[in-house]
Amino acid sequence: MSTEESVSDPAAGALLLCRAEPDSVAAVAPLLGERMPLVRAGAEWSVLVPRGAPWRHGDEPVDRVLTGWAAALAVGAPWPVLALWWDADRAGYTLASGFRRPVGYVWLADGTPAGEDEAMRTFAARLGLDPVLDVQSLDRLTNPDPEVDARTRLRGLLAVLTRAGVALPAGLDPGRPADRLGEAARALPDARRTEAAGRHPTADESRLAPWMPWVGGPGARALAVAQVAAGLSLTAWGLRRPAGGWSAAGALLVAHGALGLAYGTARRP
Repeated sequence: MSTEESVSDPAAGALLLCRAEPDSVAAVAPLLGERMPLVRAGAEWSVLVPRGAPWRHGDEPVDRVLTGWAAALAVGAPWPVLALWWDADRAGYTLASGFRRPVGYVWLADGTPAGEDEAMRTFAARLGLDPVLDVQSLDRLTNPDPEVDARTRLRGLLAVLTRAGVALPAGLDPGRPADRLGEAARALPDARRTEAAGRHPTADESRLAPWMPWVGGPGARALAVAQVAAGLSLTAWGLRRPAGGWSAAGALLVAHGALGLAYGTARRP
């Protein structure tokens, strides 16, 4: 079977927005297990552009993969992660921050709202958006409108986030397939490619993220133990609720925590 024939949903794509500088994001991105372009997306934001192997060549839907990735990144870093995703049938977002339950919203392809209004208010509160003006704009995205499709809804969401400093580079438009997004990201002048887990850290990463397991800082072992414990809990919880990316997030955290413990043991004299 050719690569083209094996693609399960060529229309699917995603963006991972992190409220952090690219150097900080590069330090934690390896735990996702997929190398991907990383570029600045505003004064305080960066964006990762996944190739999408888990949903393009596997059985996992894009929303489940992105929920798991966002949750895993947010637990391993002190800043929130916003996953935007879309496929042929739906589009939506997931916001993850720390160990709190991720919050998200979904629209059907024709723009029909399919989420809970309260999710938008929680989303605004966690990002520190204006509780009046921004929440009113977000509420409009939950109202029926036959003239607006799902991807236009995502662009409306990004328009609100411009007031929080988000500025996606040219070519990284919601609704484009993952391969075209990747091409556009790689062509940007400040684009870099994230590394794989287990490589030797750079001096900048050692300074920016001394708590990551491959850096081996003083807090790495404690964080690794916490990640394994949290990952096991998330996996068990997700197995009882097959919808969503809880099991994926749990598996990532367990693997990442185990990597940290193994790395720390190997470093001991």
